[in-house]
Amino acid sequence: MQNQLTTYLRAGYPGLAVISTEEARAEAEIAAACTSLKRRLHAWSSTEGLVDTKEGRITACPDPLEALQLLDRLFANDTPRHVVLLRDLQLHLDQTDPMLVRRIKDILRVAKAGGHAVIMLGCRLKLPPELEHEITHVDFSLPDATQLNTVLDGILKSAKIKSLHDTIRESALQSALGLTTTEAENAFALSVVETQGIDHRIVAREKARTLKRNGLVEVVAATTGLDDIGGLGLLKEWLQGRGGAFSASAKAYGLPAPKGLLIVGIPGTGKSLTAKATAGAFGLPLLRLDMGCVFGGIVGQSEANLRSVIQTAEAIAPCVLWIDEIEKGFSGSQSSGSTDGGTSSRVFGSFLSWMQEKEKPVFVVATANDVSKLPPEFLRKGRFDEMFFVDLPDALERAQIWDIVIKRHRRKPTDFDTVVLSRACEQFTGAEIEAVFIDALHEAYADGREPMAKDILDAMTRTVPLAQLMDGQISALRHWAKGRAREAASHNAPGPRNSRRISQDN
Repeated sequence: MQNQLTTYLRAGYPGLAVISTEEARAEAEIAAACTSLKRRLHAWSSTEGLVDTKEGRITACPDPLEALQLLDRLFANDTPRHVVLLRDLQLHLDQTDPMLVRRIKDILRVAKAGGHAVIMLGCRLKLPPELEHEITHVDFSLPDATQLNTVLDGILKSAKIKSLHDTIRESALQSALGLTTTEAENAFALSVVETQGIDHRIVAREKARTLKRNGLVEVVAATTGLDDIGGLGLLKEWLQGRGGAFSASAKAYGLPAPKGLLIVGIPGTGKSLTAKATAGAFGLPLLRLDMGCVFGGIVGQSEANLRSVIQTAEAIAPCVLWIDEIEKGFSGSQSSGSTDGGTSSRVFGSFLSWMQEKEKPVFVVATANDVSKLPPEFLRKGRFDEMFFVDLPDALERAQIWDIVIKRHRRKPTDFDTVVLSRACEQFTGAEIEAVFIDALHEAYADGREPMAKDILDAMTRTVPLAQLMDGQISALRHWAKGRAREAASHNAPGPRNSRRISQDN
């Protein structure tokens, strides 16, 4: 931020805004920028008043109107040039005081004439229309690995830990990316208390808790691999071919980092499982974004939430950002001008711009059940690297799914004839196959024995597959996918699946 701030100050911008919860770090960078430009820095808050940071002189003025009157006199002379930091002014702007708004506009005009500047610092910013074009937003990113390394060194020094292996240090810093300096300091300190050293797993655990509290993104443990997915050979092959594209050697080769993947298809066919497996295959952290939580009721909150999500994802990068059922978040963007004042359209536009122009290696995996609800511009090339269609599993895929499901529930696949089971559950999705096996487990447990094929077949007869309940919608989705999306399985083709059988009659 310091370089950008220095540029704005040199250009004579009179009104700037820095949005961050890291007040101390932001103030340090503002002070460094003022020092490099030989500007006189003052700081105001309702509790301390106006403080001359060079001389330490304090003028009591808890009311922002009083503080702005003092600035009028301070800016009367062109030399020295002053920079005034206003802390938490947003709280006063929320009161919609017309006198305060007018006074800010007046002081910005005086500051412009004399080469001075006013910087608003707070954790949020929603300006009244009268000030929207008067204040310039300065980006303040989350700390990078170098800044977090300084925090880590401070913790090691206070804990009297003399040295730390480079591998342990790198793992801890990678686990801390996406946290503020205060949050990272707390996580490092907790690790010292629990293990008498630095354990990246504790840092990662605390980061997951911290991100989950904000309700926007959460860190998901990437415990699933591509081997946990039945079928979908072409999709898995495509992912394997891009697993190394995030490495330093790929960057040196001139290979751009992959943008992302859109997976459309029938509910329960493994789209979400593939998103989780992608992070495991790439060896990257997995972030899950709930688009429904992005939209807030306060004006400007939705846009701010999206910026926060992007900032967090880019700080943790390289990572995988998983957006499940994305059509539910953006389906109303085309008509939102008459329903929500255009909020959905603005959020959608910001997300599209980021997808198109992002430079940080954030691989977006989005899943959709009803792709027809997505705006056309979302589907064009350049947003995602590829779009795959996942159809109902055929007999071969169902047999693979049965093996995986049985093994997952701590039973031996060889104890069951999965070929017969796969033929018996035609039109079942992977999720329905697992639900059937769990049902059979319940029946067997109630009788005090191990599950048998009869339990599974009885559970199938009690299950009505989604393919029967949504036959019309599935046919429409297959028709849409033909020629628009790549097939996830090599033997798949959009169309009826009833005739699919195992290639070898066992």
